[in-house]
Amino acid sequence: MCGMSQQPPVRSTPSPPRRPDASMSLLTNVMEHSLDDGYAEAAARQKADGTAGMPRTLRRKLGLAACLVLAAAVVTLGAANARIAAPVIAKEREKLVDRIQSETAAADKLEKNVETLRVDVGERQRKALEQHGGDQAELVSLLSGATPVSGPGVKLVVDDAKETGEGSDGPRGSSGFADTGRVRDRDMQRFVNGLWQSGAEAVAINGQRLTMLSAIRAAGDAILVDNRPLAPPYTVLAVGGKHLNTTFNDSADGQYLHALQESYGIRTSVTDQEEVRLPAAPSLIVRIAQPLAAGGGKGVAEPKKTEKGTS
Repeated sequence: MCGMSQQPPVRSTPSPPRRPDASMSLLTNVMEHSLDDGYAEAAARQKADGTAGMPRTLRRKLGLAACLVLAAAVVTLGAANARIAAPVIAKEREKLVDRIQSETAAADKLEKNVETLRVDVGERQRKALEQHGGDQAELVSLLSGATPVSGPGVKLVVDDAKETGEGSDGPRGSSGFADTGRVRDRDMQRFVNGLWQSGAEAVAINGQRLTMLSAIRAAGDAILVDNRPLAPPYTVLAVGGKHLNTTFNDSADGQYLHALQESYGIRTSVTDQEEVRLPAAPSLIVRIAQPLAAGGGKGVAEPKKTEKGTS
């Protein structure tokens, strides 16, 4: 039986295995060809010409030696100069440190003197109010914050909403506030004025005593009381009797406080206090007025001099 010649099976040549670093072709090329082709050609040309390696002629050897000696001299000179200048720099540094410490001590001493004078001026102003206040000396001292005060009152704590943001139209919807969940200076003004109108004899915010001339303003998002910034939560303490809480809650400002809580989520709490202690005001403003002499005017008393206490 004649059989047909069989062709050997065709086997495809397997592809070479993939290199593990195939994904880093750029890095591999840099590592394998660390020397640029142009530099490699120049090195090969110098090697062929015999100019590569150490100089062979006496002139070139002398030039290389001179360069090495010059470099060593420069390094030695720099080290010597640094060693010579080190003590001078150390002395100058010690003098500068001593001067800084001396000036710091002098500044601390001046600050203590200023504080002592501030306390002395405050005491003198308080005594002047007590001595020249006439029949209303106690009332003048109370309203000016010249003396500490204690007695029954209320404690009002006001804090920003947990998530400050735009609120619905409410009692201050048209006041132009971008963030209605924050307590603003206008709010604090209403709270304090409401406490005064409700019968408070003395008021303090975050431990800072208010007087009849205190100012509550804003600087950005911060609330300032007499130019001193306050941080929330704002704690308002007021001395004014046992019925101050009820009177304040029934007033228009008390209702405003509740409206802020309901409309904007501002956190508030008003509690009665059996005894509230308020310090004296840190600064006083004393004004002195004298009537005009007979025939010097129309008989109207005008202020002659104004003196402002230190703050």
